[in-house]
Amino acid sequence: MLTTDKIGKIEVKEISKKYLNKMGKIRLALIQMKMSSEKKKNISSAISKIYKAKKKGAEIICLPELFLTNYFCQIEKHSNFNFAEKIPGPTTDIFSSLAKKLKVILLLSLFEKRTSGIYHNTCVVIDEYGKIRGKYRKMHIPDDPQYYEKFYFTPGDLGFRSFKTSKGNLGTLICWDQWFPEAARLTVLKGAEILFYPTAIGWHPKEKKKFGQTQLNSWLSVQRSHAIANGVYVAAINRIGVEKQGSKKLEFWGNSVIFDPSGNIIKKGNLAEQILICDIDFKKIETVRRHWPFFRDRRIDYYKGILKNPKDA
Repeated sequence: MLTTDKIGKIEVKEISKKYLNKMGKIRLALIQMKMSSEKKKNISSAISKIYKAKKKGAEIICLPELFLTNYFCQIEKHSNFNFAEKIPGPTTDIFSSLAKKLKVILLLSLFEKRTSGIYHNTCVVIDEYGKIRGKYRKMHIPDDPQYYEKFYFTPGDLGFRSFKTSKGNLGTLICWDQWFPEAARLTVLKGAEILFYPTAIGWHPKEKKKFGQTQLNSWLSVQRSHAIANGVYVAAINRIGVEKQGSKKLEFWGNSVIFDPSGNIIKKGNLAEQILICDIDFKKIETVRRHWPFFRDRRIDYYKGILKNPKDA
């Protein structure tokens, strides 16, 4: 059964055996793709790649962050709010029909218009019957050079979520969320067996030579750590290509990756468009957690301090 402990104002659900998926193996696909400036072309490209993934046996398919457009957050421009749409809306209608036709589960990252003046970076989970199982709104919003997301996105208000599907319990986080261990842990405590990170991350051209490899290594390492610390699968799906917004440009580094619960890389991309396919064996979660019982040894009675900011030096 699920037991609930309160830590301050945060309510978390402890994991039990009953909550773990019992089906065995499923096949997962990540669609690493290059985006154009035209929404119709991006939709067409995504649909074509989803068909290819299905032919290879994929049952769960995840697309990159904000796959409908170029990464518009490189600049602050009010007309870019026109890219946003309602959920449910025209894009979810298209992909709901596709999911139902192909009998696959789809994860889509969309620019959501909640109401006038309030917008979110949102991941939608559509099941194999074409129904929206739920959505997650990005919680951590960056404001770095050419990642001006605070201009566009209101921080999420739905909390950290896990969606129970016929193919497993799926946790959805988005890009900048991947740098926060708290987000991964709380999503797993909700029951997630796979953590998905639709992502748009890359190099500033002037920094790549000096810092590029370190940045990429850090990105891979932090996600590996989530897999190990939580005993779950982690799947991060990035875009590729050089994208320009006005005088600005970013080179998105691809390298989409899937880690097993021990932190081993079971599939990794490069800098090209590709479909990453791998089999997920849920039984490994139980095996890893028996040998590395991190959840057993948590001291939740002493974690209240995590709700506070660091003390002044």
